[in-house]
Amino acid sequence: MNAPTPPEAAFSIAAVERDTGLAKDTLRVWERRYGFPAPTRDANGERLYPPEQVEKLRLIRRLIDHGRRPAGVVGASIDELASMLDSCLCPELASSGREDGLLQLVRLHRSVELNAALRQALMKQGLQRFVADTVAPLAAAVGEAWMRGEVEVPEEHLFTEQVQNVLRSAIGAHATPGGRPRVLLTTFPEEEHVLGLLMAEAMLVPEGVACLSLGTRTPLADIRSAAVGGAFDIVGLSFSIAYPARQAIDGLLELRALLPDSIAIWAGGAAVRDKHKRLPGIRVVGGLDDTLAALRDWRAEHP
Repeated sequence: MNAPTPPEAAFSIAAVERDTGLAKDTLRVWERRYGFPAPTRDANGERLYPPEQVEKLRLIRRLIDHGRRPAGVVGASIDELASMLDSCLCPELASSGREDGLLQLVRLHRSVELNAALRQALMKQGLQRFVADTVAPLAAAVGEAWMRGEVEVPEEHLFTEQVQNVLRSAIGAHATPGGRPRVLLTTFPEEEHVLGLLMAEAMLVPEGVACLSLGTRTPLADIRSAAVGGAFDIVGLSFSIAYPARQAIDGLLELRALLPDSIAIWAGGAAVRDKHKRLPGIRVVGGLDDTLAALRDWRAEHP
């Protein structure tokens, strides 16, 4: 028997309305007519919706946007909804590889279809595989297209915004506030790329890790204050390919000197790849799989 969803992980009806775009009255009507959604109730009798039901409602909303009628989709399973959405997505996704198809949606500014395709991939793959098999290759493809001049600033921003929205929603559904280790995520002041942080967080939270992100561009003194004051076990930092490697190394060594030895530092991203010999006392994370390896090593050392 599955454990009930903790109240702190569930969504209020107002939050579901904001997240899915489905009106509160619509949710209540479907509950009476179709038996879905099937919220629980809090101590005050207010509806609470588990994350998996909210994910299903997102798929249903996408299908309704594509012309499906509620009676034909509300009672369907997640797999059936995903299959329906596959048939609704634009021809670019059907006629080419998924990575190429998603990149084409970015180029064409088709944010609704991109968001739907990303959420569909998330539902099929699960959060960790979605990050490793969809987000990471797509981010690399967008970066390469940028270098070739095939993607401009608005398209890059569209890609980043849609991926961030999907990842943040999924991370919130998996969050484990009391988990261990406690990981503080951020970047140095000159690093404004947040996607690396989100991808790392998305790999860690399904493993029961408690993550807190400070966002980007945090001064070293503030990182130290937050890490020590919050009793974090690990500080994780991301460095994009645009960040100067020498600056990353110098900053990491300075931060290592500022933090007590009990707080580990993990650093990942293109700017610090293969720089582990120059970063004593710092775990250089070589990729998404290595993030999980670093977690296993930490837990082995801290039973």
